[in-house]
Amino acid sequence: MGVMLNLLGGNEKTVNCLKASIGKIIKLATLDEANDRLVLEFTDETKLFISDEGQSCCEHRYMTTDDNLVDFAGAVVLNYQIKDAPSIEDEYGDCHDIEWFEVITDKGPFQMVNHNEHNGYYGGFSVCAKN
Repeated sequence: MGVMLNLLGGNEKTVNCLKASIGKIIKLATLDEANDRLVLEFTDETKLFISDEGQSCCEHRYMTTDDNLVDFAGAVVLNYQIKDAPSIEDEYGDCHDIEWFEVITDKGPFQMVNHNEHNGYYGGFSVCAKN
């Protein structure tokens, strides 16, 4: 339901925030684990917060990365990309969905991984960006 409501509301704000950050220099990139979001701080003192806002009733959503985000200080943001992965279902019907959010920079890309663990009745992602 959360994904559907976010889709109905449109994603113009997210698109505008992402577009406005292209060409900016990353001062610091961090994974805010307490709020399950990527935080990009830029050298112009602005910040961008990127998270999955599709939460519905009985889901467990979280964000991870295997990349060392400190390595991207000083990198110029070139683009963003979302990549889907197949859902994994266990023997009890519980599902684990994964979606990659890739930040493409002049130092190469880094990937954030959005996870959604649910009972099979929910699913999907709604990646949002805000300043």
